[in-house]
Amino acid sequence: MKSTKRISVVLVLTMLFTLFAGLPATAVAEETTVTTTATTTTTEEVVEANTIDIITFNDFHGNVAEDTRDWGKNLGMSKMVGKANELKAANPNTIFIAGGDNYQGTATSNLTHGAPVTDMMKAMGVVASAVGNHEFDWGREWITKWAEEGNFTYLASNIYDTATNEPVEWAKPYMVIEQGGIKIGLIGLAHQDTLTLTKAEHVSGLEFRDPIVAAQEWIDFLQAGKAEEGTPDVIIAVTHLDSKQDSETKVITGTAAEVAEGVTGLDAIISAHSHKTVAGNVNEVAIVQAYKYGRSLGKLAIELNEDGTVKDVVATVDNTYKTKSDIIPDAATQEVFASYEEKVGPVLNEKVGTATAEFDHELPNVTQLGLWTCEVMAEKAGTDIAVQNGGGLRRSLYAGDITMGDMYEIMPYDNQLIKMDLPGKDLKAVIENGLLNPDVRDGSFSGLKAVYDPKAEFGSRLVSLTLLDGTPIEDDKLYSVATNDFIFTGGDKYNFTNAQNDVDTFIPIRDVMVDAIKATGSISPKTVDVLTEKTVDLEMYTVVAGDVLWKIARDNKTTIQVIVDINQILDPNFILVGQQLKLPVE
Repeated sequence: MKSTKRISVVLVLTMLFTLFAGLPATAVAEETTVTTTATTTTTEEVVEANTIDIITFNDFHGNVAEDTRDWGKNLGMSKMVGKANELKAANPNTIFIAGGDNYQGTATSNLTHGAPVTDMMKAMGVVASAVGNHEFDWGREWITKWAEEGNFTYLASNIYDTATNEPVEWAKPYMVIEQGGIKIGLIGLAHQDTLTLTKAEHVSGLEFRDPIVAAQEWIDFLQAGKAEEGTPDVIIAVTHLDSKQDSETKVITGTAAEVAEGVTGLDAIISAHSHKTVAGNVNEVAIVQAYKYGRSLGKLAIELNEDGTVKDVVATVDNTYKTKSDIIPDAATQEVFASYEEKVGPVLNEKVGTATAEFDHELPNVTQLGLWTCEVMAEKAGTDIAVQNGGGLRRSLYAGDITMGDMYEIMPYDNQLIKMDLPGKDLKAVIENGLLNPDVRDGSFSGLKAVYDPKAEFGSRLVSLTLLDGTPIEDDKLYSVATNDFIFTGGDKYNFTNAQNDVDTFIPIRDVMVDAIKATGSISPKTVDVLTEKTVDLEMYTVVAGDVLWKIARDNKTTIQVIVDINQILDPNFILVGQQLKLPVE
């Protein structure tokens, strides 16, 4: 904490005991608990009475059904509420906050426009949520409806109406809640890239401003005592800003970390969007992100001194998917879920065909599922080429029976098929945008063969692009291309502005995929051979007296690191006269 304030109510409480004192911290990656300044919470942990717990989840994406497979990690709405009940029983001073992207993503949620998720959030007692980019997927009128029916508040201080130059009315810039004798200020922040992360028509007339500037503006407002609710003792940013954490160094990077570095007066940040597990501090600001789909829960523990002042804010993550078999589902929520399943069951359970093997969609690069999707898009549109953004497909297609429920999970968006003629120069730029893009997931394509250099900078990775028969793509020639209306209108930073003869078929791409499966009854994945890495020719060099690696690298127009990697040199400061080195040939 950068500062503490006395509060009027003095809490004099005796410390009970701590179960986990002295346990070693564990370095972990995305799907494991990140333990930075405190240990992971469990249902058996004794919660100190002078701690206020803010429990977070993010990127739930409509996963209201428990995944009951042996490897399944999703808790589902009944156990989410059950876990919330446990946590509130352990510590009455518990607050629940969502990080956005709550609704869109599964058939049960999509077919009901998120109604079961709203029921879950209300039963959990969620008080606030960030505005995620996928909150706009069905139009922003739903945002108001969800908040009203779920009895929570959407927070966003950096979304402005361009017509009025004022913050939007359907989300508040901040709120102040009182819990455990202190006032907690919450400031909402949406991702600045939201304009390119959802359909353009759903965010028209909106401006997503710099989150650092917006955060500082409202921090200053709250600290100056201008809020009618009073001056907060703690200020937390409720965001849909990305973050990630190195498993070895524990260093946190991403937009949330940039906000922590760029503002003063902030105590903690609830992060989201990147589907990572993050718990730690940047610039004395606690940052937490709880993986995805409700598989983990984040916690910001606001620790109080015995006199009631704020001592610290500590971030931890509990990987609840590891103990979900021990969680008692909430009975009332189970009944609610069952009612929705009954309504959508006939649609979800319809078998559309069989996959003889898994269609992988684990990025990076063109995937088996991405290639197949592009091929059926091109066939339906009557084009030679198709392009699909990686984020438009949400999971792999598993081997075995394929149901409509599977198809909604794989392709949850109602994107439509677009066909066009695209100049070769623009086609190259489109493919380049999907090559190890640092901001969005890698794209897939069909009808082309590409060679790329993964070591080159983004924007310069495409080495060559040809048709399947090896004919080079010509800059000024037009090529028939199919894609979806999301990226056609600028989504994921794709650029099709020079397209000619473009036609919106109004055919949902999910329907194209389903029809292709039904037509054959059984589908099999192909080996992906449309994208290959650039091969490097090597020549041998003999070390002579006076040679050092930097000189050899300079004279051969390469780098020390490249020479070290190719030759597996353990000590770059030690080479021998007469030693043979492999060097790349331009």
